[in-house]
Amino acid sequence: MTVALWGLIGLALLILVHVSVDSFLLKGSVGNAWTVGARDTPPQIGPVAGRAHRALWNLLETAPAFIALVLVAELADRGGGWITWGVGLYLAGRISYLPAYLSGLPWVRTGFWQLSMVGIVLLLIGVIAG
Repeated sequence: MTVALWGLIGLALLILVHVSVDSFLLKGSVGNAWTVGARDTPPQIGPVAGRAHRALWNLLETAPAFIALVLVAELADRGGGWITWGVGLYLAGRISYLPAYLSGLPWVRTGFWQLSMVGIVLLLIGVIAG
């Protein structure tokens, strides 16, 4: 299996981690009654649960670009350093983003987001320049 395809597996695992963290922190913040209920009214959640939810949505905003570029790289038989570094930096940045955001470190969180964006740019270069 190629680095690009392993990157998709890594992203899938990362999404599962984000969804789980979001779910557990939400349940801890609002209690079980709201999470198993109809959810007709928005809950009042704590700051860390809010950060987890925003971190999940931030990941889901960039994931489609990563998925698209990885699939194009795979289908076009593009590999090499651009793709390898792009996958690695994107995943490293996104993996580090969640704990940085949960801890409330704004500049650190932003740095990890930027690292993941560098990964996306490298993927784009690798797909175009091949």
